[in-house]
Amino acid sequence: MDADEFQLLAERAYAQLPQRFVQAIDNVVVLTDDFPDAAVQREMQVESAYDLLGLYQGWPLPERGSSYGGHPPDVIHLYRQPILLWCRENGEDVAHCIRHVLVHEIGHYFGFSDEEMTAIEQT
Repeated sequence: MDADEFQLLAERAYAQLPQRFVQAIDNVVVLTDDFPDAAVQREMQVESAYDLLGLYQGWPLPERGSSYGGHPPDVIHLYRQPILLWCRENGEDVAHCIRHVLVHEIGHYFGFSDEEMTAIEQT
């Protein structure tokens, strides 16, 4: 799947999110990249560029106080090549995986930990 088609799937996934979440999201951009860069790989302590499907970088909503303002947008990265490989290896639909990763990273924006999101997904 080429980068344009992947981007289109990401845009559709975002457009299909419940409106109550979309309306609550402020100052966030979603980018699709082939891989995390070397600095992100070091920061996240991943052994391979394929080990990270997505990443939220920014100030989670619960941490934004009255001094929050003038900050650059938070960024949600969706990493195309790792997602595509994971889908091939696990027989998962790419659009479904993109949505799952996007929702997970938006969860970080709202201040949920990985553990909390895992618990939510299991209910």
